[in-house]
Amino acid sequence: MKEFDHIIFIDIETVAGTDDYSALDERFRTQWEKKAARIEADEDDTAETLYHKKAGIFSEFGKVVAISMGYLVAASSGSGYELRIKSLSSTDEKALLEEFIEILAKFSQRHNPAFCAHNGKEFDYPYLSRRILINRLPLPEPLRISGKKPWEIIHLDTLELWKFGDYKNYTSLDLLGAVFNIPSSKDQIDGSQVNHYYYHEKDGLATIARYCSEDVAATAQVFLAMQGRDPIPEAAIIYS
Repeated sequence: MKEFDHIIFIDIETVAGTDDYSALDERFRTQWEKKAARIEADEDDTAETLYHKKAGIFSEFGKVVAISMGYLVAASSGSGYELRIKSLSSTDEKALLEEFIEILAKFSQRHNPAFCAHNGKEFDYPYLSRRILINRLPLPEPLRISGKKPWEIIHLDTLELWKFGDYKNYTSLDLLGAVFNIPSSKDQIDGSQVNHYYYHEKDGLATIARYCSEDVAATAQVFLAMQGRDPIPEAAIIYS
């Protein structure tokens, strides 16, 4: 069991920094117009419509609203694993990131943590790092990669693992879930709907947090499948 007990499976959900494009100050609006000009768009899209569709994926214009973390422990039955998932969510990004940093610090007292996310190297890890710095918070050691040698950076990525060196290939977590017959969270919402749910749906943040935590479960299951391990039974996935 100890071969995996240092891994934190992680997923984040992000939205545009504001739902009202006109609320952007002139400096940021100018910067977004420059960014929008380089984004592939539909013919009738404007800088404003693209902001609502795309701003959440850019750390300079978006914010983190949910973070879910999972870790494996020996099952109480004596065989196999339990996956314990902690989900954080808040409209106050700084408070959310502070809570994440505190939990990570406690985990780091017992283990030298490794992160595992799907497309984490392209999205989750850099996005979290940038938003932590933007909020004037200290960057946790596991996210400090500057000056480190490649083998000192323990950032696992199920997308990268699945590529097997095929760098032109992109495979979604949902597709890998289908390939390995793992239940999907996409029957509730998908990533393109997170911004709408956050700003316009009652209990939208709670829905986003559940979706985020289920993606962590899927990531852990995919990772184990890639190691040739049996899936974790649904009853052994514990959400909090």
